[in-house]
Amino acid sequence: MNTEYETLNIERSQDLLTLTINREKSLNALNSQVLMELKDFLTSLNESVEDLRGMIVTGAGEKAFIAGADIVEMSDMSVDEAHDFATLGQEVTFLFEELPFPVIACVNGFALGGGCEMAMSSDFIYATETAVFGQPEVKLGLIPGFGGTQRLAKLIGRNRAKEIVYTGRNVKCDEALELGLVVRKFSSKDEMIKEAFTTLEKISKNSPLAVSISKAAMNAGNDLTNEEGLGIEAKHFSDLFDSYDMKEGTKAFVEKRAPEFKGN
Repeated sequence: MNTEYETLNIERSQDLLTLTINREKSLNALNSQVLMELKDFLTSLNESVEDLRGMIVTGAGEKAFIAGADIVEMSDMSVDEAHDFATLGQEVTFLFEELPFPVIACVNGFALGGGCEMAMSSDFIYATETAVFGQPEVKLGLIPGFGGTQRLAKLIGRNRAKEIVYTGRNVKCDEALELGLVVRKFSSKDEMIKEAFTTLEKISKNSPLAVSISKAAMNAGNDLTNEEGLGIEAKHFSDLFDSYDMKEGTKAFVEKRAPEFKGN
């Protein structure tokens, strides 16, 4: 796992990671360098998990999670360059989704445009009272390019997503919580990060294999009919009966003791 980057800070605490987008002076805006470094880091994680059980993603400072894509860089792009930029951003969101362990986006301040899109590619979002979400691209003569036209509708419903995208308006934390975009609200960033670690520690006590397969099944179901999704669920459910973790978990339950999972 590579941890040496100019725009990313990566910290490991036992089997948990904290990934911080570190362009505080630019409100952690996503330029090509940030996206390339994210792609490199997440690819290395997907290729070698190293017994990790979860990751927190956040932004440096108090003002922004990720304020959006870097508009200064975008303003001079050609059509081909813009397509490559959008494709790169989308690749990063897919890499977040494909990680075999839970990812919690911890949002304080602005999560607009590309920032909102990166947060939505996590497993779920925690936010502080200062968090502000939105897809304001139409105000620039653009549309969301890193998945906002697709993921937002799946998370909060098509019509609500259309209203937010068409108006480009900001969505404050309380509304995001009501819409289901955010799952928990906190009074400070420190409190949020602490609780995110607590959540990941609770998850890490469960079978890592079962958590990983749950994530894969739920993500796959986003693009399938209910019948197709249930078919995937049944296949994964039955396959786990051949795993060490399933045998250990059920045996521990019968013996009334804590299980010792291995992730296989």
